[in-house]
Amino acid sequence: MSYNIAMSGLRSTSQELNTISNNIANVSTAGFRGARSEFAAIYNGGQAGGVSMTGASQNFSLSGTMNYTGRSLDLGIQGNGFFVMGAADGTTLYSRAGMFNQDADGYVVDPYGNRLQGYPVSSGGTILTGSVGDLQVQAGSIPARATTEVNMTANLDSRVSAITAPFDATDVTSYHSSNTVSVYDSQGNKHALTQYYIKTADNSWTVQYALDGTTLADTNTMTFDASGNLTAGDADTLTITAATLGTGAADLTLDLAWDHTTQYGADYITSKIDQNGNTSGEMKGIRVAEDGKVYSTYTNGEERVQGQVVLANFTNPNGLEPVNNTAWVANQEAGVPALGTPGSGTLAGVSAGYIEGSNVDLTAEMVNLMTAQRNYQSNAKVLTAADTMNQSLLNAI
Repeated sequence: MSYNIAMSGLRSTSQELNTISNNIANVSTAGFRGARSEFAAIYNGGQAGGVSMTGASQNFSLSGTMNYTGRSLDLGIQGNGFFVMGAADGTTLYSRAGMFNQDADGYVVDPYGNRLQGYPVSSGGTILTGSVGDLQVQAGSIPARATTEVNMTANLDSRVSAITAPFDATDVTSYHSSNTVSVYDSQGNKHALTQYYIKTADNSWTVQYALDGTTLADTNTMTFDASGNLTAGDADTLTITAATLGTGAADLTLDLAWDHTTQYGADYITSKIDQNGNTSGEMKGIRVAEDGKVYSTYTNGEERVQGQVVLANFTNPNGLEPVNNTAWVANQEAGVPALGTPGSGTLAGVSAGYIEGSNVDLTAEMVNLMTAQRNYQSNAKVLTAADTMNQSLLNAI
């Protein structure tokens, strides 16, 4: 019996060495999850029968170190979740190794050609959360778009005195303050639109406009209540003719808004000014946000959403079956994958420019290796002792 018990110890320790050696071999493998050997005692009718290795459970509770790479399509998961990958043979794989790039068709793929899965985007730029498919970033340029809206927020200084002299953009004494915003015509040409603010009476201001230094005939009157809140003139429509633009572009119609503009006894300040037009631009890169949205960036400073990465989580991730290329496949033991966007529910966000390393603790593995070696030697010693005792018995007969 002692022979069999010692042999079971040798067999189990040898299997443990396989687990330890695999952990050590993958200490630098991105997204790798270390495993531990689990043992159970064997009894036959109450008699000791040795030990068996019941399995090796993977450690999904401990995350690996986030290593900075600076590559825009390298993605690291900061907590729970797995990237969902579509293999060429139709198999769905799950991975923590976020080393991605684009293939010749613009699909986001890992080094083995598996395509990253996510939500596609409609032609209008809306994320279509109802379906999951291969993420693809469309190359190309974006056309020029004429400005149609200009939004501003400012504070006009109520302490200044009213001006009654005629407005002259070249005379700084004929207005109190001004701001300038770039607007674009239908051909993408940039123009400087300046607003000049002139206090004409208590709580009353006139806004004069100039385009590229040429004063326009349109004006706007803004009035405020006794508390400094804007009560009238918070919006205006400005039409600039093609002749004024002088570029061959179409007439430009602008809806201007001064939301939350105030008149307080404080210095003039523009806290917000923006517009919705742009010149044409060529694609220059890709940006991935923490919520998994993938944007293409352009030379004109614009961005266009191209899709959104989805992550998967499992009730029992330890039940996932590991396969080649640092990936797993789902099975009944792991449960049904729950899909969602990064940062939603229990899913973690993603960090662009980072790769998650292995979660193997090399120091701990070296200690485990020494322990396994000692156990193996001890079981071998039991065999030697049993053999010596049997030999002594045979010699005595």
